[in-house]
Amino acid sequence: MDTHSALYELGRRRLQSLRNLPQRHPHSLADKMAEFGLSRRDFLKWSAGVSSMLALPLPFSNLVAEAAELADRVPLIWLHMAECTGCSESLVRADTPNLDSLIFDQISLEYHETLMAAAGWQAEENLDHALETYKGNYLLAVEGAVPTANNGAFLTLGCKGRTGLELVRKAAAGAAAIVSVGTCASFGGVQAAYPNPTGAKGVHQVVDKTVINLGGCPPSEKNIVGTLMYFIMFGKLPALDIYNRPKWAYGARVHDNCDRRGHFDAGEFVEQFGDNNAKQGFCLYKVGCKGPYTYNNCPTERFNHHTSWPIQAGHGCMGCSEPNFWDEMADFERPLGRQTLHGLDATADTIGSVILGAAAVGIGAHAVASIFARGIEE
Repeated sequence: MDTHSALYELGRRRLQSLRNLPQRHPHSLADKMAEFGLSRRDFLKWSAGVSSMLALPLPFSNLVAEAAELADRVPLIWLHMAECTGCSESLVRADTPNLDSLIFDQISLEYHETLMAAAGWQAEENLDHALETYKGNYLLAVEGAVPTANNGAFLTLGCKGRTGLELVRKAAAGAAAIVSVGTCASFGGVQAAYPNPTGAKGVHQVVDKTVINLGGCPPSEKNIVGTLMYFIMFGKLPALDIYNRPKWAYGARVHDNCDRRGHFDAGEFVEQFGDNNAKQGFCLYKVGCKGPYTYNNCPTERFNHHTSWPIQAGHGCMGCSEPNFWDEMADFERPLGRQTLHGLDATADTIGSVILGAAAVGIGAHAVASIFARGIEE
């Protein structure tokens, strides 16, 4: 049996087991779709799109559709640590919801501090009940870095006075899978920037289980929902890169699929924001774009219902899905210059002389010559 056939059979068995579980949501996904004017055709197009995004053949789209309809069978506990709630905002939309936000609304969301009505002791009881009732079966999502200095006292939560560190470890112990949503939960984010007084760390640094890292500040709603769909379909983790990010979302550099890549290869650059080159949509590398060093699917998935993304809006990539980006990618409006590139044995001012055409980072010979002939300010 080939790999795709085996995976399809795994998904089919997994979904059958979920179908035998009780429905937790009072209304079906079809009811919710009808309420917001979304047709079955819209749903099937969405399912095909998610299958493609997950690098699965088209026949898997029926598994995606079934997984979405069974999403309320999988309990989800979502914890907030040191963060701005931007990752939740990336996913949840108050108006004109699309299928991504409806799926999130449809799942069995047992605890989410931003969305739930409960507070105080009732909220604490809901969380403890979910942790115990669904132990070993729930998906744990964590948003935000975990402060560890002074035994985590910098983030003391709720009426029971538990620290974020204590809460994450307790919830992780009973989770079937753990997802760090956003760069703060994945790698510490801005909270972990020098000098990091609270000892902020990514979730994977404080628990002893494998954690899926969805880097991004914030990650797109597609990456969040896609990861959820994968877990619902197969009950296991997707293939991960060296930073435990799903390869289907973080397998290519922003630079590889950027709309402005042709201008880079042609040596056509914005020299300063607002100049005539900027108006023509030239490459933003010389004003600090970190796309050549950043792995994410922003150019293809974009944000706000696939509307736009930072480079399309006129500002270079900040490298926000990479570990320690706040320190290592700064300053955000100048090229990296002589700083060492992630995972490479070259530096930004020697790549062209090592291999023209750029096997290392995909930089075209014309672009390299143009950049260094004009003398990038370091």
